[in-house]
Amino acid sequence: MILKRPAELDIMAEAAVINRQALEAVERAIAVGVTTAELNAIAEDAILAGGGTPAFKGYNGFPATLCTSVNDVVVHGFPSDEPLRAGDVLSVDIGTLYKGYAADMARTYAIGDVSDEAKALIDASERSLQAGIDAMRAGNRLGDVAAAIQAVVEDAGFWVVREFVGHGIGRAFHEAPNVPNFGRAGTGPVLRSGLVLAIEPMVTVNQTAVDVLEDGWTAVSADGSLAAHVEHTVAVTDDGPWVLTAPRASRASERGTSTTNAAQWADGRADPAGR
Repeated sequence: MILKRPAELDIMAEAAVINRQALEAVERAIAVGVTTAELNAIAEDAILAGGGTPAFKGYNGFPATLCTSVNDVVVHGFPSDEPLRAGDVLSVDIGTLYKGYAADMARTYAIGDVSDEAKALIDASERSLQAGIDAMRAGNRLGDVAAAIQAVVEDAGFWVVREFVGHGIGRAFHEAPNVPNFGRAGTGPVLRSGLVLAIEPMVTVNQTAVDVLEDGWTAVSADGSLAAHVEHTVAVTDDGPWVLTAPRASRASERGTSTTNAAQWADGRADPAGR
């Protein structure tokens, strides 16, 4: 478990701004008929324009700036020339390196009119992310974060993916500890101020295994059920969780404001009252 000094957190917040702005550029382009390859190009241009480097491209051989996961793809989907269709569910995962530090975030989007089940899945994933963030307080344990996420997902009638987990983040894109989205409260290492985690619930409609395709990356639900993936980079501070990837110009204002709804953060509509 690597703890960050305040100066390191400030650099990570700068990386998070670039990352967030790149995702916002992608969000503006998402529509029926757009390809995920086009979204990938937009993201890469935005990261480079902001002074960052795409974190995923070339990472262990990954070929793209974005992970774009459609419908039953849980994580690590490759951008393609296949147009998005009305009714699709698209998860976009994006990472940025800046001044030697990383930021990571993901969101799931409904493309056009989607089923009520898809809407509920996305809502549950976002609420579970918020629950995990709320539990990221100094003195709590890692199991508190995991259990909070799991409870929201299962109360909504969905399934927490077991095969993939969140992670620490900093100078390395993946640092200790691993952050499961399932577990028992009161267990695991104690969270300390300066710890930064990528909290990322991955949720499927049905209780199912996850299979990795022959490309070695694309992870799909074994039964073909819809999946959602959401993520924020969050620091533990003495004042509460600091959501580095939240969409505010002043990241210092995010310290301790964990009561804001995750869906509002993702839409950039949040205010301190949690409107």
